[in-house]
Amino acid sequence: MEIKAYRGHIRNHEALCRELGIEAGLSREERERQILCRGYEKWGTGLPEHLYGMFAFAVEDGGKTVCFRDHFGTKPFYYYLTADGRLLYGTMLRDIIGQEGFVKELDRRQLQIYLSLTYPAGEDTFFKGVKKLMPGHYLVYENGRVTITRYWTPEFHPDESKTAEQWADEIHETLRLMMNEVKTADETAESFLSGGVDSSYVLAMSDAKRANSCGYDEERFDESRIAAKTAEILGVEHSVAKITPEQFFGIVPYVMYNMEQPLGDASAIVFTLGCIETAKHTKLCYSGEGADEFFGGYNMYRNAERYGDELKNFYVGNTNIMKEDEKKRLLRRYDPDILPIGLVKHIYEETEGLDPLTKMSDVDIQIWLEGDIYLNVDKMSTAAGLEVRMPLTDRRIFDIASRMPSRFKVTDEQNKVAFRMAAAKVLPDEIAFRRKLGFIVPIRLWLADERYNADVRRALSSETAAEFFNTEELDAIYKEYIGGNSDLWRKIWTVYTFIVWYEEYFVKR
Repeated sequence: MEIKAYRGHIRNHEALCRELGIEAGLSREERERQILCRGYEKWGTGLPEHLYGMFAFAVEDGGKTVCFRDHFGTKPFYYYLTADGRLLYGTMLRDIIGQEGFVKELDRRQLQIYLSLTYPAGEDTFFKGVKKLMPGHYLVYENGRVTITRYWTPEFHPDESKTAEQWADEIHETLRLMMNEVKTADETAESFLSGGVDSSYVLAMSDAKRANSCGYDEERFDESRIAAKTAEILGVEHSVAKITPEQFFGIVPYVMYNMEQPLGDASAIVFTLGCIETAKHTKLCYSGEGADEFFGGYNMYRNAERYGDELKNFYVGNTNIMKEDEKKRLLRRYDPDILPIGLVKHIYEETEGLDPLTKMSDVDIQIWLEGDIYLNVDKMSTAAGLEVRMPLTDRRIFDIASRMPSRFKVTDEQNKVAFRMAAAKVLPDEIAFRRKLGFIVPIRLWLADERYNADVRRALSSETAAEFFNTEELDAIYKEYIGGNSDLWRKIWTVYTFIVWYEEYFVKR
């Protein structure tokens, strides 16, 4: 038996080493491979239930291959069956693309989904035949056949017996205990820091001595000033990567190549530049992903009760930027049977009878986090040579959220209510209860500025654009945007990032 294609970080390694008889003092790589190997020998496909952390790996077990992906999908795992029935797999798409038997072909259906969601959602990828092993699943390949089994499903069981203060206490105590596992004593970590509560709370609970932010000259978009105040209050050094529009547009091809699939999230470009700058002085950094989805952090969640049962007819996650009539006009090929809502139908079936906020959160946990947030964090930190660990993404944190009634997550006035109360134990109220802004980028300004957008204009009028889009419709959207309808920037950016990605993988190579 042999462990293959492993990437990740196992948080509860000390307890597992004791239970599995693994000696202390091994290198991290050897320690984690032994945990996976001995854990598989002991628990078989039940191994993931004993692991906390991030992981994607394969076990070659005689004539059988077994592949696992962690509960939330923080690390990706891909697989492909060749024409002669061999299984190709890896934690990077490039692990598969370069192998004998792989046939590189675009799956055009994914473009139709992408234009709504702006990220590669669900198990299919933009490479025909290549699939993602979804979060909380394992794969068994034997005798030329692939079998997929779901080993974990998010479940929600509201507990009405606790007060908001008690929930805050549980969050805080759980995070305090977990922070002892996030790194070993011989590792030194820094922390990403925005102006928001999540990254501020992680920083305050960690032993990081340096925080890293991104900033802009455009003051109304620049949260680094707020982050600097947080760092000062917490007594840590603070670094700011000042992002210019030239840097932003110049690195897009690098981002799309290393992302391996197109991603229309403009903040991914800024995150990439932040990772590159941070990697100059550390190889390990914390980040605050997970809390928004678990504890009701998005402003749109305040509309949950108003949406009610209608959610199952339209809510497909955090982004939905193009409706079907728009895509029908824009795309040269349109299939009315390919609808984003189909990706989440099973989630609404799983959450039948639960309140609207829980349904929205579960869609984002299963679709948006995996398809956008964790994809971006994993791919771009890896490309920069930086390891990012996300303390708030943990089953023990989710377990609290899964039992917490929605009224302690979102009210008419506030989101992440109990979570913010927990953060206020170590942060000033003005930080813990600061209104959520999101990871904002001045792109709606830059994209319309002819000093910076030459490649965008080139791409929109390219042969690649004409192959996939009705260019007169594309031109009309762009002209309306330039004419002052700045809300159209997302549509322009989503088309542009697809074109850049396609050129990286199907034109240049």
